[in-house]
Amino acid sequence: MAQLLRVQNFCVSSDGIAAGENQTLERPFGDVEPGELFTWAGATASWPMRTDPGGSRGLDDYFTRDYARNIGAEIMGRNKFGPQRGPWPEDAWRGWWGDEPPFRTPVFVMTHHERPSFTLSDTTFHFVGGEPAEVLAQAREAARGKDVRLGGGVTTVREFLDADLVDTLHVVVSPLTFGSGLRLWDSPDELLDRFHLEVVPSPSGVTHHLFWRR
Repeated sequence: MAQLLRVQNFCVSSDGIAAGENQTLERPFGDVEPGELFTWAGATASWPMRTDPGGSRGLDDYFTRDYARNIGAEIMGRNKFGPQRGPWPEDAWRGWWGDEPPFRTPVFVMTHHERPSFTLSDTTFHFVGGEPAEVLAQAREAARGKDVRLGGGVTTVREFLDADLVDTLHVVVSPLTFGSGLRLWDSPDELLDRFHLEVVPSPSGVTHHLFWRR
């Protein structure tokens, strides 16, 4: 079976914006307030950071639970890993996620400033340069037959879409408008030349957009 490159649970506003400009340590999503973009997942019974019993079942819970299924490696852009630009500081940043990152697979961080790999818990971060196809080849080898998740951010997802390397996308559109920021699309119809699309509304108010290759 072919190894897929999958975008999963990627959240955007109704005007297609996933993050803002001017990212900082205190504001990982830059100038926008992500707020409602992620509440659909946090409300589910399968949300991995849930500390109390309960949570919703149904469609949203299915997508939250499915996030790690058959994933053997992740690719992310440098700005999903951290807010720094340029060469890494001497006290090199080790990610937003603390000592137990949620990935539990090899993670390939795309950057023009490579640095040694390191491991936190069961996640190893590799810092790699090269074109999307080259990075995907490394991730597929590390995934050992499983699929590769393209985690973001939005600039990295667009880069892999432009290179025609993405096999499936699950984009969650929330009913709020940011107006400006880093945009995945002006309209999901932009992808219909290459992908089938099924749009599934959820009782939570978000709409799940499911794309797969034609």
